[in-house]
Amino acid sequence: MNEYDSNRILDTVKKIGYEKTEKYDDANCYLLNTCHIRDKAKEKVYSEIGRVKKIFRFKKKPLVIIAGCVAQAENQEMLRREPFIDLVIGPQAYHKINDTILNYVEKKRKLEETEFDAVTKFEYLSKIKNKVGKVSSFLTIQEGCDKFCHFCVVPYTRGPEYSRPPRQILDEAKYLADNGVREITLLGQNVNAYESNGFRLSDLILSIEKLNDIKRVRYTTSHPKDMTNDLIEVYKSSNKLMPLVHLPVQSGSNRILKLMNRNHSIENYLEIFYKLKEINSKIEFSSDFLIAYPGEGNKDFENTLNLIKKVKFINSYSYIFSPRPGTISENLDLIDKKTSFERLERIQNALFENQIKKNRSLENNIVEVLVENFTEDKTKTFGRSNHMTSVIFDGKESDIGKIVQVKIHKSNRSTLFGEIVDNSNQKVA
Repeated sequence: MNEYDSNRILDTVKKIGYEKTEKYDDANCYLLNTCHIRDKAKEKVYSEIGRVKKIFRFKKKPLVIIAGCVAQAENQEMLRREPFIDLVIGPQAYHKINDTILNYVEKKRKLEETEFDAVTKFEYLSKIKNKVGKVSSFLTIQEGCDKFCHFCVVPYTRGPEYSRPPRQILDEAKYLADNGVREITLLGQNVNAYESNGFRLSDLILSIEKLNDIKRVRYTTSHPKDMTNDLIEVYKSSNKLMPLVHLPVQSGSNRILKLMNRNHSIENYLEIFYKLKEINSKIEFSSDFLIAYPGEGNKDFENTLNLIKKVKFINSYSYIFSPRPGTISENLDLIDKKTSFERLERIQNALFENQIKKNRSLENNIVEVLVENFTEDKTKTFGRSNHMTSVIFDGKESDIGKIVQVKIHKSNRSTLFGEIVDNSNQKVA
């Protein structure tokens, strides 16, 4: 979502004469878009600002803006702690960024804009074209969270759940398709909670796939509680929805899920898993795992390992619990570091084993790949399989934006390597 937001911020500030530069020394405005999900996010902001201060020690100071969730969480404190920062803008105030910048340039008055106003923000952004310029693009459809998991800061930094009107989303999707985008990933903190006057995520998926130029649709990130039957059933009727379900479970223990206030059980989760597998056995699951949550015992941990073995997750994320300011779990007693890191290593080894086995099973087989671009050294082309796995192969510039058939010769944990087997069967985008 931060990548999407950063692109939209750039589209917005172009209206008042700003352009992106790859050279720090050329910048007269430095904007840092931040995320508060991971550990020490706040301190990383100040560390980055320290780096910028060194770069501009003997040059004219640029306008320095902190945006995103750390800005929302810290607001005025950032202006007090670091005089080098000029403006602080929360994620629901991006529509005010141009006026805020112009006001600062004129009056040199430091300011924080952190009101929750998602409706006005998206109404404003819908009038500015999303010039992402990529084959695969993100599209935010929902923001905020009403779940209040005890470990999570999102409800406090992104505000309550808000779903954009369908017409806004479909207009943006049409514009993206007309400008070279062939895959759209629908985004939300709880994307499957999307609902606007009875129009749900399942309806949105079926509407977007009617756009001929869109070849693939994905969505992330979901909550098990919102994995409704209509969304599950759309896997039967959709021709373009990819067979990878990213569905964070966090723990394999019902006891820990209750302590986390996740409001779903492992039985609920497995019911979703089995329903989708019955619809399409090729559907794969990826997930998020929060390890060493306060109170997690050996049995709870073993339950998580057992769930990983049962579901065989691919491409999953795992991390050790770290407290977030303002959350319920902020002051809970932590599990000791040695135990925490040992558990994380075991979880990651199990997850990595699943990835390796899955990728090896594709060797000497043909997979469909949407070609996105060249590799950095320009010697190969890069794309992704239906299951979001990176694929590197011998394509051409004319292949970019097309779905091609690639025979896989070898693999590692994260990437497949192969060659196009039949250029004549390319699906022209």
